[in-house]
Amino acid sequence: MSLPLEGLCAIVTGAGRGLGRAEALELARLGAAVVVNDFGQPGRDGSGEASTAPAEQVAAEIRAAGGRALAHTGDVSDFRQAGELVESATGEFGRLDILVNNAGILRDRMVFSMTEDEWDAVIRVHLKGHFNTTHFAAAHWRERSKAVGGPVYGRIVNTSSEAFLAGSAGQPNYAAAKGGIVGLTTSTALALAKYGVTANAICPRARTRMTEDVFAGFQQPADGLDPLAPEHVAPLVGYLASPAAARVNGQLIVVHGGMVAIVERPRVQARFDSKQDTFTYDELDALLTPHYAQRPQGETFAAAEVLGLRRS
Repeated sequence: MSLPLEGLCAIVTGAGRGLGRAEALELARLGAAVVVNDFGQPGRDGSGEASTAPAEQVAAEIRAAGGRALAHTGDVSDFRQAGELVESATGEFGRLDILVNNAGILRDRMVFSMTEDEWDAVIRVHLKGHFNTTHFAAAHWRERSKAVGGPVYGRIVNTSSEAFLAGSAGQPNYAAAKGGIVGLTTSTALALAKYGVTANAICPRARTRMTEDVFAGFQQPADGLDPLAPEHVAPLVGYLASPAAARVNGQLIVVHGGMVAIVERPRVQARFDSKQDTFTYDELDALLTPHYAQRPQGETFAAAEVLGLRRS
């Protein structure tokens, strides 16, 4: 019996630890050859010397289980190195079929205290890192499509966050990057559909190095799988990377602890029309002030309100 990803090649960024590691192992278990990418810096804020160890250890783990894997330790926030990552997949395995963007860092601070470097660093690794790899993978699939004269196989799975959905007061850089990733995903989905490529984004909730503070108060169970284990997220990534998900495109899916929730595109909550050519201040005051007076003070626009979710 063949495996769903047999004969395919996947790249997983940030795959040396946490979610990326679990996703790389799952894709390998489903039959894919995996390029395990991780820059290997020890600090979750992107600090410390880069190391080859995290990527190499996961690649070795995949090979020990009978799979095929290659370690890559480039920085995906660097445009050239992202291109080299895609080239490493095609050079080693002869093709690229799946791209899972997961790499990221945190530099949390309130917006009034955040430095320019703290903003730029998080946007660079998360949002630019997603763009860099997507650019080179998309170009590869477009050329393959031209060569064969029709659609090819391509899957992109991007990593957003509920911090984008519900807000995160101490993470303006992270929330903005994760919102930008959703925009990048939907644009990519539209642009690449004609080539046979899909692009989707997930909002995972998991206990990792990135979220150790967030879930510090949630104890791991004495028995059984932790509801916040990354292994709850990995199967969805495997599914989205598979032929079975050919009709899933441009979607945003929240996933954690045995639950998936498909996020609906924003809907108009209320509409008001001016009684003349354009609104006046008084007319807007008469229409909008009573509308917002009915809502709890401090309540913000968030898809989480519809889903009944809270940020992680």
